[in-house]
Amino acid sequence: MKIPTAAGFVTLMLFCLVHAEICPLSCICKPLGEMKGWLVDCSSKGLKEVPALSVSTRKLYLQNNSMTTVRAGAFDNLRNLEEVNVSDNPWNCDCDILYLKLWLEDFSESSIANVICATPASNERKPLSQLSGNELDSCRKSLPIKCLDFFWRDLALITFAVLVLILTLCALRKHLRKIVLCV
Repeated sequence: MKIPTAAGFVTLMLFCLVHAEICPLSCICKPLGEMKGWLVDCSSKGLKEVPALSVSTRKLYLQNNSMTTVRAGAFDNLRNLEEVNVSDNPWNCDCDILYLKLWLEDFSESSIANVICATPASNERKPLSQLSGNELDSCRKSLPIKCLDFFWRDLALITFAVLVLILTLCALRKHLRKIVLCV
């Protein structure tokens, strides 16, 4: 039996450290060839949230977990991602799912096509791709201002600005008369 040298031990530790940085604990990661990134398979692991992922992730499988939402920004650093699967999760299609919806729409139509809502009851079994912001519970409540509200607010601001301008011109005019009379 050969005893590992210090250099061999350090190499092994570095490999484990790099692999741990690339591969989340409960996932299976496979290299996609030299300098081509990683396949990260986190499917069927009972995950409730997206794990921390390496920027070198190219293929990501998160299907068949217990995720109900995705925190905003969870996929923003994955610039090299080519494939993602988030289907078969009990998605809660309220306003908090809006980040995932918009991100998937930008990423690919096929990725969002298989995302089906589990809750709330009003969106149960509906594809996320077919829901608008108004159909996502609580999104409507966060946008209470209507166009008419903007009109009255803008009208008040414009009126105030015109009034200030008129008063400034009147004050300037009086001041200019004094200057002209002195000359």
